[in-house]
Amino acid sequence: MRLAELSTRSGVSTATIKYYLREGLLPSGRRVSATQAEYDEKHLQRLRLVRALIQVGRVPIASAREVLTALEDDSLDHNSRLGTAVYALPHGPEPVEGDPATEAAERTVDALLERIGWRYGQSSGPRSPAYGMLVTAVATLARLGYPCAVDDLAPYARSAGQLAVADLDLVERFESPDEQLEAAVALTVLYEPVLLSLRRLAQAEESNRRYGQEGSPEQT
Repeated sequence: MRLAELSTRSGVSTATIKYYLREGLLPSGRRVSATQAEYDEKHLQRLRLVRALIQVGRVPIASAREVLTALEDDSLDHNSRLGTAVYALPHGPEPVEGDPATEAAERTVDALLERIGWRYGQSSGPRSPAYGMLVTAVATLARLGYPCAVDDLAPYARSAGQLAVADLDLVERFESPDEQLEAAVALTVLYEPVLLSLRRLAQAEESNRRYGQEGSPEQT
């Protein structure tokens, strides 16, 4: 296909495609003349992954390039490729080093991972952006005096474990490694508002069950 068709089929403007080509995020097409090139389904599939990373995931160009490099690295297994893609997504603030609250939060998070048996999380530890984000959140909870002991966090971790099974089941509906990487990024980003909304709806249901007055509109 020519550039115009690639743009139409992908939903990405020709100017943006040219930018991705200049940045090395998209391989060059097969040159058919001095000013024209042809592209194939692999270009379309790669373009969808780039769009998922940059437009949906808000991943910086340099980080997106790292993900694409990992995709082409035959020495990495599929788990490493998926991890590289998801790690590239923006995360929360980094833990404050040397802060007593941060050190206490790290101990809490390590004990939590030990409790629920997440050995991979324990081994990756500080290298994982999600680990750092969790440490920061727990440290903030502790500073404000809210419950954040292992017993408080464990139910959330177990629920997250069930969600992870559902996440990977969705990703595995896609056949090729490129499609699965695209799906892992897009679904991680796009399902987070779904999870937040469902949590708040569930809170409303449970609050009404516990505290709602009999005969209220919600119960009639």
